[in-house]
Amino acid sequence: MLTRNWPRHLLCLSLSLPLGSALACGPDFPMRLLDNRGQTLADMPEGNFNFEIKRIGKAIAGLNNIAAASHDPQADYAADVAPQEARDKAELLGLSAEQQVLVKQLRSLSDARQVEAQGASLPAEIRLYVAGAVAFAAGDQRLAADYFRQVLALPAEQRPLRSTWAAYSLGRALFALSSEADDVLSALEDALPAYRQARQLSIDGFSDPLELGVASLGEEARVLRAAGDWNDAIELYAAQNLHGSSVGYTSLKLLMNDLADQPEEQLNKLLRGKAVQQLVTASLISRLGWSFGDEPPNQKKLIKALQASTRGSLDNADRLAAMNYQQGDYASAKAFLEHAGDSGLAWWLRAKLALRDGDKNAAAAAYAKAAQAFPQDESWGERRTPDWDYETLQPKCRVEGESAILALQRGEYLQAFDQLYRSQRIYWSDTATVAERVLTVDELKQYVDTNVPAPPALSQQDRDNYVALPVAASLRNLLGRRLLREGRYEEAVGYFDNPELQNKARHYGEQRRAADSAWWPTKRATALFNAAWAAREWGMELLGYELAPDYQIFGGNYSLETPELKAGPLVAEAEVQRQKASEAQPDQRYHYRFVATALASRAADNLPHTSQAFAAVLCQAAGFNSSLEEQSAFYRRYVKEGPYMTWGGYFGQQCPYPDFAKADRRYVTQVVDAARGALRPYKRAVQVSAIVGLTALALVLITRRQRKARKA
Repeated sequence: MLTRNWPRHLLCLSLSLPLGSALACGPDFPMRLLDNRGQTLADMPEGNFNFEIKRIGKAIAGLNNIAAASHDPQADYAADVAPQEARDKAELLGLSAEQQVLVKQLRSLSDARQVEAQGASLPAEIRLYVAGAVAFAAGDQRLAADYFRQVLALPAEQRPLRSTWAAYSLGRALFALSSEADDVLSALEDALPAYRQARQLSIDGFSDPLELGVASLGEEARVLRAAGDWNDAIELYAAQNLHGSSVGYTSLKLLMNDLADQPEEQLNKLLRGKAVQQLVTASLISRLGWSFGDEPPNQKKLIKALQASTRGSLDNADRLAAMNYQQGDYASAKAFLEHAGDSGLAWWLRAKLALRDGDKNAAAAAYAKAAQAFPQDESWGERRTPDWDYETLQPKCRVEGESAILALQRGEYLQAFDQLYRSQRIYWSDTATVAERVLTVDELKQYVDTNVPAPPALSQQDRDNYVALPVAASLRNLLGRRLLREGRYEEAVGYFDNPELQNKARHYGEQRRAADSAWWPTKRATALFNAAWAAREWGMELLGYELAPDYQIFGGNYSLETPELKAGPLVAEAEVQRQKASEAQPDQRYHYRFVATALASRAADNLPHTSQAFAAVLCQAAGFNSSLEEQSAFYRRYVKEGPYMTWGGYFGQQCPYPDFAKADRRYVTQVVDAARGALRPYKRAVQVSAIVGLTALALVLITRRQRKARKA
């Protein structure tokens, strides 16, 4: 059995061993809230750094976001200019063929003066910009800056193509010159207006194919960071990230590394700034920099500095409360929550603290407020649990899932199910657990009939391409399987999601009903065997449990180690009894194989032991692979009770189809043969008795005929 408690690299290694057919590393197993309910309620999951930094910056009004086509999350984060290929392509936009050839030629020069002379036929903005770019590449930043200023000095109508380019490049040239200045801070400040101008030019509609307006945010932030202004730099990088640039996101991660490396005294000073405080908080609650569960070396220093700097602070209170809660400082978390307002995170933390205090009623009320406060579409992305399961963390769904644990403990099973089902695929394992193990079949059926209409069936092409079923279809399939398991065959058919499954379910139900109603043994045996074959061949689809013991959720290819459910502080005895009442019979993996063998055994019970059908049914049942014990039992029964068959040496492997027609006739011949065997020692006496009896009968008939003749 595969257990999700194994380290994943060992799991992958074990699955790669040559055990029969080759297996690849198993799937990512989803987190299950109900496995360890106390841990689920106690833990505060880490946040998402990208989500958190979106709360720091502000988008620039009028500035376009990075186009989806040009947004490359794997871009070189150290690059401060567009890749040359993109630049060369953009530089030709708006030019005639002759001008394009000339610009390419000028770009190959190293002397800006030659560019200006040889490009005399070009529009002034193009000629001057290319000259400045060549000077920049040659390391002559002063000359480059002079050319870029000349471009910007042209009338607006004469520089539609290179205005944003010139302003952005002027900022870069001035930033480079700052390293040579006597007054570095003053020189750095000279670069700032150029970047702001580039941004405004982009907003005003001047050509910006390289999206330099957004890039200027990062460049301006770099200047500010060099000048020691961490707070404004952080806000600009956050704004750049909001506009879709991965450079902004990565720059903030790099800033966090720089902050973590600061001496404690300097770090404490920096943390007095609101943006720095927000960035560090976002990093800590997101566990940025953690690898394989190991705490980064400077983590404790950051936590200590942040806690010291935020005493009495009301800004970012819910996030600060979360950070302290994650660190186990519940008193500080509670103190921050007094100033945290009504955010979803604040109410979520209040629910957890109420549970720590043993107040489940207050916790339930706080969970309800948290669920209302979190937006439906808020997502913190994917995370890994300490057990290396994955979770798509949508706070509203997680909060409702935790609230469902309390509802189960109160015995409000339908409410708990509804809360879990609203998460759709995220907590489907938990939803399925409640659906097939906690709710009664009638409770589940009523909920589905009322709230879960059948979605459109997948096309055959979608099914062939393994397109995932809608969760509604998965739930209806689960109900259909449960109804079949409980013998409600006619009701079950309509819940399966496609005609093929419905036909299989209908066939299985018809055979089970035929077996129950047949009065002649071979008819009953035929129906039982057909039902057994269907249960074995289609059992996962028709009868399998979504989770333990069959794991239809994984197509039966994997199983998980599930802790035994016991009554306790968060699990009521009533739920334990419900789960026991609904467990598989037998409670073994691929339980439907045992169902199939039980049906086949009953079929054999209804057949003459001397018939081929009797032996063939036992042979087929042994091949159902339920267990070695059952296979051995079927073979022993065949040897003890059945007729010799030439194929007996391949029992359980190569089995003919049972000949039920001959078995039907065998019932008559078996009775006659038995009578003959019993009378064989008295053969002569029986023959004499038969002759005497026939003679007497003939005399009686002759006498009657004579009497009738005399009367006539």
